[in-house]
Amino acid sequence: MTSDDLLARHKAVMPSWMPIYYAEPIEIVSGSGCRVTDAAGRTYLDFFGGVLTNMLGYDIAEVREAVERQLSTGVAHTSTLYLIRQQVELAEKIARVSGIEDARVFFTNSGTEANEAALLMATTIRRSNQVLAVRNSYHGRSYAAIGITGHRSWSSSSLNPLQVAWLHSGDRLRGLLARLDEADHIEAAVEDLREVLATQTAGDVACLIAEPIQGVGGFVHAPDGLFAGLKKVLDEYGILLISDEVQTGWGRTGEHFWGYQAHGVTPDLLTFAKGIGNGFALGGVVGRADLVNAIQAISFSTFGGNPISTAAGNAVLDYVLDHDLQGNAQRVGAILRDGLREAAGNHPIVAEVRGKGLMLAVEFVRHPGLRPEGIGRKGSTLEPDAAVTTRVFEECKARGLLVGKGGLYGNVLRMGPPLTLTEDEAREGLAILVDAIAAAGA
Repeated sequence: MTSDDLLARHKAVMPSWMPIYYAEPIEIVSGSGCRVTDAAGRTYLDFFGGVLTNMLGYDIAEVREAVERQLSTGVAHTSTLYLIRQQVELAEKIARVSGIEDARVFFTNSGTEANEAALLMATTIRRSNQVLAVRNSYHGRSYAAIGITGHRSWSSSSLNPLQVAWLHSGDRLRGLLARLDEADHIEAAVEDLREVLATQTAGDVACLIAEPIQGVGGFVHAPDGLFAGLKKVLDEYGILLISDEVQTGWGRTGEHFWGYQAHGVTPDLLTFAKGIGNGFALGGVVGRADLVNAIQAISFSTFGGNPISTAAGNAVLDYVLDHDLQGNAQRVGAILRDGLREAAGNHPIVAEVRGKGLMLAVEFVRHPGLRPEGIGRKGSTLEPDAAVTTRVFEECKARGLLVGKGGLYGNVLRMGPPLTLTEDEAREGLAILVDAIAAAGA
């Protein structure tokens, strides 16, 4: 706690449902590269990057200078009712890298707003409020976004402007399709889609919205190729596919620039946010012109695409491409993933190490000594252990590493370091993670 009792002041004026990390919360007051410093002067290696938002890390000269140039004009905001050069330039770049033909881009302030906008487009175009969503998903905190979030911990209300039908998640540890090999998993998921359409829907369905890798859900992902199998069925019915790339975009998975590309299919609409602003509020939707332009009413976003955020976004995207951060995510992510998997063999509390590139997760379960009847990999149980996850989480902090938590049962350690993470920093963080897991499981 800081000297002015910031935590007490926080609790006095902020909602009780806003979580704060750690038994002893920290205030981050400065940062450089992949490291941050708290108010007590302690420095940490950051493996969570503001929930995958500080994609380049901290105090990046190119981003700072781009924002300062815009600020020096005296214009921080004009409204999209006027031409904004930075907005147009960023939209041109995003359209080029989106993989969507004849793309149009609409900017918002956040991933939540991006998903709301995509849902508005899909339901308006299809003249239907029926939406397909995925269990264990998370798409934001607004009214409709909560309605399509398949994660009870984040669903504060059952009230919903949409009629939602649910598909199985890609969880291959404990999901209903978990014991199937990849080909059989895809086949079963496609059959499930057909059954859901036949039994839970009426008339036209607007869209399927899905994350290529489920973020809040604990970085769970289905076998590559699933989206392609699903889209064949969707296309039969004219149902649109929305790929929620708020966490998977911009090369984070290493193997591709967008998560959807692992599936060999192109979505009708793509949503983005988080990393593209590197801390500045920026999100949006990319879609084919015939879809995006089909909206009949006038609409705009007051702050979406503002000169400051899009100045930052241009600098961020240029940096990602110029420095091949996608390639770095693949190389450096492999050090973490392979090292964690090797270490996991010595710790029965680790059920699975999963993810792609610099989007990695470790799922924790009960020690078999506590549950002799338990089953699972290397003798471990499959009973989620949120308590041991919290111990690992705190042990990481004590050793100078910041990570995230998540998963359907709160038993998953999530890591989304800046894409600028070096090999040496990856090995440093890996050593801390291995020590923290050993300490928590002792």
